[in-house]
Amino acid sequence: MDAITEDTMLDGRVRLMQPARGYRAGLDAALLAAACDAGRGARVLEAGCGAGAALLAAAIRRPETSFTGVERDPQAAELARRNVALNDLGARVEILDGDVGAKFQALGRPPFDAVMANPPFFDDPDALRAPAAARRGAWIADHGLSGWIAFLSKAVREGGSITLIHRADRLGDMLALLAPKAGSLQIRAVHPFADEPAKRILVRAIKTGKAPLRLLPPLVLHARGGAKHTPEAEAVLRGEAALGWG
Repeated sequence: MDAITEDTMLDGRVRLMQPARGYRAGLDAALLAAACDAGRGARVLEAGCGAGAALLAAAIRRPETSFTGVERDPQAAELARRNVALNDLGARVEILDGDVGAKFQALGRPPFDAVMANPPFFDDPDALRAPAAARRGAWIADHGLSGWIAFLSKAVREGGSITLIHRADRLGDMLALLAPKAGSLQIRAVHPFADEPAKRILVRAIKTGKAPLRLLPPLVLHARGGAKHTPEAEAVLRGEAALGWG
């Protein structure tokens, strides 16, 4: 395995070993964890958990919930298992070897109460400058966004939630792919600055949900000339606030 660094999330409450080079967890993982709203006793699955950043942060935020991560890269999955042990979360968090491109039934688990994912941002390697080999799996979605949403839709029980973070310009595709399988859609945009377009979008849907679509207040990350993050974003990143869906 390549060189590893140890970093922290949630103001030091999560310790995270991750590759020094290649894909490294950042803001998207923190936001996805903050958007996980599974209740007490719920079972949550993250597809494509990587080294476990979002999974572990969500588990720390929700101490009465159990979590399962699915990862196809053997080295990333092993690192995720090491991170589970490092954070003493083995009683509530497990890591499975698996591929979004395979059928959910191959995991041998019943459907989950909630599922979440940060799918790779690009479906077509010709759409961007080719990433380094170590980052390709995290940036290029071999099975397309449709494959990820199909997997998540099978992995969640009826009435369960699907939570995604993705590029804001893919919102239309996300809604179209979710619509045949889920409803009660809620959308929260994430803006770098209040006067700039959103670059990320958080979407939550309920399998077989029937409620009207809701567009929630956005999260603005930075204020010009101020601190690194807005107070709202800082509270989320420190684990003092969640990105709720109420």
